[in-house]
Amino acid sequence: MPSARVVLVWSGLTIAFAAPVALAATSPWLEWRDPVYIAAGFAGILALCLVLVQPLLAGGYLPGLPLMPSRRVHRWIGVALVAMIVAHVGGLWMTSPPDALDALLFRSPTPFSVWGVTAMWAAFAAAALAALRARLHLRPRTWRIAHTLLVLVVAIGTVVHALLIEGTMEPVSKAVLGLLALAATARVIFDLRTWKLLVRRAQ
Repeated sequence: MPSARVVLVWSGLTIAFAAPVALAATSPWLEWRDPVYIAAGFAGILALCLVLVQPLLAGGYLPGLPLMPSRRVHRWIGVALVAMIVAHVGGLWMTSPPDALDALLFRSPTPFSVWGVTAMWAAFAAAALAALRARLHLRPRTWRIAHTLLVLVVAIGTVVHALLIEGTMEPVSKAVLGLLALAATARVIFDLRTWKLLVRRAQ
């Protein structure tokens, strides 16, 4: 029988995911959008959810998942995150190519676009770094620092991007999800042995 901690952690994570998605599904903004735009929007919401779960998997914080299996799941969730980003941007491109192009070229007047596109390129770079880890022949510490810095950009950029948008996501649940994602990312970064070694050397 699962312990109270296991039930609490998994229940909290489920609520953190389900609440923003469910509340977004009831948004009146959806009445004025076409199906492709709606699908793109929900792909973005799911991407934000995955930004929360990724550091939890990388750090082995989810009860019932040992560290090594947790990190294998982390790799697959990374693939899913890239897929959600592609679906999000691709859907927006299909509905409004000029706006999407302006965002990708950092020409959009909307600040949230800059944060979102920066997070997107950082996510692609982090995924490429993970996929090419063996071929790049990087030292473990070098690879981990580079990957961690890119992931930090992904987390901050994604959360700020989401918070700046006034759209289908309900503000409170969106803010809670974003803060949880940042807190989880920060916790893993400060727990990494790499950063501990850097602090020791700096002292």
